[in-house]
Amino acid sequence: MVMRQAAEDRGRGRWALALTPIAFFMVALDTLVVITALPAIHHDLGASLSTLEWTVNAFTLSFAAGIITAAASGDRFGRRRVFVAGLTLFAAASAACALAPTVSILITMRAIQGIGAALVTPTGLTILVAAFPPERRGAIVGIWGGLAGLAVAGGPLVGGALTQGLSWHWIFWVNVPIGVVAAVLSTLKLPESRGPATALDLPAVGLVTGGAVGLVLGLVRGNELGWGSPEVVASLLVGTVLLIGFIVWEARAAAPMMPLRLFRSPTFVAANATGFLMTAALIPAAFLMSQYFQFVLGYSPLGTGLRFLPWTATPLVVAPIAGIVSDRIGRRPVMVAGMLLQGSGLGWCALLATTTTAYIQFVPALLIAGVGVSMALATSPTAALSAVPASDMGKASGVNSTLQRFGAVFGLAVATAVFSATGHLGSAASFTNGFRPALALAAGFSILGTISALAAGGRQGAPSGTVFEARVGAAVRS
Repeated sequence: MVMRQAAEDRGRGRWALALTPIAFFMVALDTLVVITALPAIHHDLGASLSTLEWTVNAFTLSFAAGIITAAASGDRFGRRRVFVAGLTLFAAASAACALAPTVSILITMRAIQGIGAALVTPTGLTILVAAFPPERRGAIVGIWGGLAGLAVAGGPLVGGALTQGLSWHWIFWVNVPIGVVAAVLSTLKLPESRGPATALDLPAVGLVTGGAVGLVLGLVRGNELGWGSPEVVASLLVGTVLLIGFIVWEARAAAPMMPLRLFRSPTFVAANATGFLMTAALIPAAFLMSQYFQFVLGYSPLGTGLRFLPWTATPLVVAPIAGIVSDRIGRRPVMVAGMLLQGSGLGWCALLATTTTAYIQFVPALLIAGVGVSMALATSPTAALSAVPASDMGKASGVNSTLQRFGAVFGLAVATAVFSATGHLGSAASFTNGFRPALALAAGFSILGTISALAAGGRQGAPSGTVFEARVGAAVRS
C-alpha cells in the first residue's frame, strides 16, 4: 500500500511538472508576443499604434489585477479547478482574439486573456511546488523558471516568426490546442488541493483589484500623457489609496486573502523584492534590445529573435542546474550571483551600444545576462514559497506572481521615461542616446536585486522536518 501510494505521488508529480510549466510558458509568451505583430495588426484592422498598444496594456492590467484574487479563489474552490478554468478561458479568449474583426474587440479579448493568465499563474506554481518535497523544489522550479524566461524573452521571436511566416492571427491560434489539451489533461491527471476553508473576502477583492488597476494604469499611461497629467496622478493616487485600504482591511480580517504574517519572514520579503527587481530589469531590457536590434542595427523581427538566442536559450539549460545547486547550497547564493550576473551583462550591453556596434560584440554580454536571469528565475519563487507553511502556499504564490507583474510594468514605465528624456525615434543616433541610459537603468535594477537577495537567509527558508513535509503531502492528496 505504501509503495503504491508512493508510485501515485510520483506520477502526480510528473504530471504537475509536465503541465504547469507548459501552461505558464503559454501565458508568459503572450506578455510580449504581440509586440512584433502590431504593424501587421494595424495594416489589417486599422487604428493608431497608440491604440494598438492597448492590446499589450489591457492584458497586463487584467493579469496584474487578478492574481491575488485568483490565488485566494484557488485556496477556496480548489487549485486544480481554478487552474483548469484559467486554461479554458485563456484558450477561448485566444480564439476570439484571432477572429476579432475590430481593434476594440481585440483589446477586450486581450483583457479576458489576462484574466485567464491570472487564474493560471499562481495556482499552477502552487500545484507544482506542493507536488514535491522541499529538498527537490529548487530543481523543479528551475525547470519552470527556464521555460518562463524563454517565453518572456522569446515572445518577440515567436511573434515575428508567426507573423512573417503565416499571419498575425496565428500568434493567438497557437494557444488554442495547447490550452485545450492542457485543461483536459490537468482535469484527469492533477490532484485537487485547497488552502484553509475560508469564504472569499469580497471587500478585499474590490480593494486589491481597484488598487492594482489604478497603479498599473497610471504606470502604463505615464509616458503617453505625461507624469504630471491629472489623469496619471489621479490613477496612481487612487491605486495607492486602495492598496493601503486593502492592507488595513487585511490586518483586521478574520480570514484575510493575503495574511500579513507572511511578511514577518525576512526570506519571504527578500525573495519577493528580488523577483520584483528581476522582472523590472528583464522586461524593459528585452523590449529595448528588441527595438535597438531592429531600429538601429537593421535586423528583421525574426533576425532579432535569432540573435537573442545567446540570452533567451540559456534558461532552458541553466535554470534547472541552478535549481539543483540551490537545493544543495541554498537559495541565497544562487539568487545573489544570478542578479549580479544579469546586471553585469545588461550593463556591458549598455556600454557597447553604438550605431555601428557589430552583433558579435554583444554575444558574451548576452550570455552573461542570460545565465544570470536563469539563476534568479530558478530560485526567487522557490525561496518565497518555501518560506511559508504549506497552508499559505497559494496566497504566497499570489503575492509572488503579483509583485513580478508589478515589477515588469514598473520597470518598463521607468525605462521608457528615461529613454524619452534622453533620446527619441528620429534617427539611429537619437535612439541610441536614449537606449544606453535606459538599459543602464535596467542593469541598476538588477544590482538592487543583488542587495535584496542578500537578505534571503537560510538554506531552505521554510519550516523543516517531517511535520512540514506531512502538511505538503496532505495538501496534495486532499
